[in-house]
Amino acid sequence: MDAHGAPALVWFRQDLRLSDNPALAAALKRSSAVIPVYIWAPEEEGAWPPGAASKWWLCHSLAEFSAALERRGSRLIIRRGPTADALSRLAAETGAAAVFWNRRYEPAVAVRDTELKSRLGQQGLLAESFNGSLLYEPGTIRNQSGQPFQIFTSFWRACLKRPIVPSAQDTPHWLPRPNVWPGSLGVVDLDLEPAIDWAAGFREAWCPGEAGAKRQLKRFLEEALAGYHLNRDRPGVVGTSRLSPHLHFGEISPGQVWRAVRERMGSHTAACQSYLRQIGWREFAYHLLHHHPQSAGEPLRPEFANFPWRKNSRLFRAWKQGRTGYPLVDAGMRELWSTGWMHNRARMVVASFLVKHLLISWQEGAAWFWDTLVDADLANNTLGWQWVAGCGVDAAPYFRIFNPTIQAAKFDPQRAYVRCWVPELESDEDVPPPIVKHGEARDRALAALESIKRK
Repeated sequence: MDAHGAPALVWFRQDLRLSDNPALAAALKRSSAVIPVYIWAPEEEGAWPPGAASKWWLCHSLAEFSAALERRGSRLIIRRGPTADALSRLAAETGAAAVFWNRRYEPAVAVRDTELKSRLGQQGLLAESFNGSLLYEPGTIRNQSGQPFQIFTSFWRACLKRPIVPSAQDTPHWLPRPNVWPGSLGVVDLDLEPAIDWAAGFREAWCPGEAGAKRQLKRFLEEALAGYHLNRDRPGVVGTSRLSPHLHFGEISPGQVWRAVRERMGSHTAACQSYLRQIGWREFAYHLLHHHPQSAGEPLRPEFANFPWRKNSRLFRAWKQGRTGYPLVDAGMRELWSTGWMHNRARMVVASFLVKHLLISWQEGAAWFWDTLVDADLANNTLGWQWVAGCGVDAAPYFRIFNPTIQAAKFDPQRAYVRCWVPELESDEDVPPPIVKHGEARDRALAALESIKRK
């Protein structure tokens, strides 16, 4: 069958949007009908299936995306995996001759997708994938020796010399539909919502979906971008974009964000440059994960494989619950539990506290973040934890140990953040003493570092 005229399946994953979507644009250009598909197959994501907070977001994002499709005369077909079987069956049911999708770069998923493309091709289907989630393909940016970059500044300088991924077409007003729609599960059938309603704070804080992403970008551009370079490290101020979960689920593309911020460059140059650099760190995270797929669970600096991490369930529980006795650490962990998100400065402080004050491994912290963050992203989560732990490339050295009290005084001087999330401090009721003393913890951490140097 002619792939240019027959119906096409568009397989959506972490690209739940209609605008600036290259896979959808290709299908609309080449096919007589477009069949949007979502396949739930968490068992195919290796050691990192979506965590609880991610599943909550996905549930609402899928519902919003499905409604957006219906407003354009289409619908979202939902199936369960295995993915290869589900796509093959759908192609047979609909007469589709092509499958289009936007690439993902997590190691287990990338391997699965490569095998899938080969299998679909053997079945006579056209299978094409596109870059819909990054400014640059992670395998294309290399240093002059042809090797992957290890330093962010050099990586980003090389990126800026290249054109970014061009935009795809605007949001389609109407999607051509097949003569007969195949059967579909409902979003509710995926059991993504928690059985116990712990997500009330999530609903108050977030509006998943493409429309919510565009509103969040508009708010950032109008209310926070001008002061971003001054306020981005202050957790008590709404000074960041809060676009990370929308970017992770592809409800907005990094290209859309990039172009919107660049348009403000003339009037807010310093702020725009500061923010676009953070987009660059996101690119660097994917660059590192692509070239070091083992890094999600193993330190990039091999000497850290011998680091004397400790197991202490009592201290780990106190950290997770925001009961460490250090107000900034506790505020960050409580914000995370309540909203599924944490300010980036707080993330650095709480992560440093876990791996350096408590000597609990960064892998345990990364796993907790993976389950509790609505923006849990394997590349960024891995980069952040290895950076703090000092075991990644271009990382903060391990001997740089944040003092949580000094960090609070510097970045939350009016105590707005701490007062919001640790209100008992105002009345001095039920305030736990610090679970470790900073000076003693610092000495233990430095001694642990010396032990791996000797080895």
